[in-house]
Amino acid sequence: MSVTPETEKPARGGRLRYALALLPLVVFVAVAIIFFRQLESGKNISEIPSALIGTKAPTLALPGLEGATVPALTDAAIRGKLTLVNVFASWCVPCRQEHPLLKELARDPRITLVGINYKDRSENALRFLGELGNPYAAIGVDPNGKAAIDWGVYGIPETYLVAPDGTILYKRVGPFDAQGIETGLMPAIEKALAAK
Repeated sequence: MSVTPETEKPARGGRLRYALALLPLVVFVAVAIIFFRQLESGKNISEIPSALIGTKAPTLALPGLEGATVPALTDAAIRGKLTLVNVFASWCVPCRQEHPLLKELARDPRITLVGINYKDRSENALRFLGELGNPYAAIGVDPNGKAAIDWGVYGIPETYLVAPDGTILYKRVGPFDAQGIETGLMPAIEKALAAK
């Protein structure tokens, strides 16, 4: 039977403490590498994949925005048209930022732009549209967020491109910017039009 000298026991304990002290640093470096690789990948985080892409859009049967001069948002309002469905609210700061771009998109004769007013008060939504202009051909009110859940909304603004047959083709999470329109939305529109 061999006996371990007492001087070796503290050395082993010191190595264990040293290894445990380095563990947080190793974990931090590993997480930093993962985040750096994600940033360097060039992926646009606002284009989150959606389980709904390639499937039929949820049914639209939303009441209209009381006081608005456009109709309610129903399936009939978008049937047979290449449609952008934009989820917005007056209290949403990024919605305000993207609004001028939506007004430009509404002028494109190839698409119809409609809106889902999410968890908003009618008077606030009307004030928002009165101040910034109304780019929507139809607006549906979603006061409790049920329609947004059906559409898989993460947070607003969100926009969906829906084919004339009702298939969801594209999803944008967050506000549009010029680059997002040029590199994400326009290619999706052109692809949809080419498929006709």
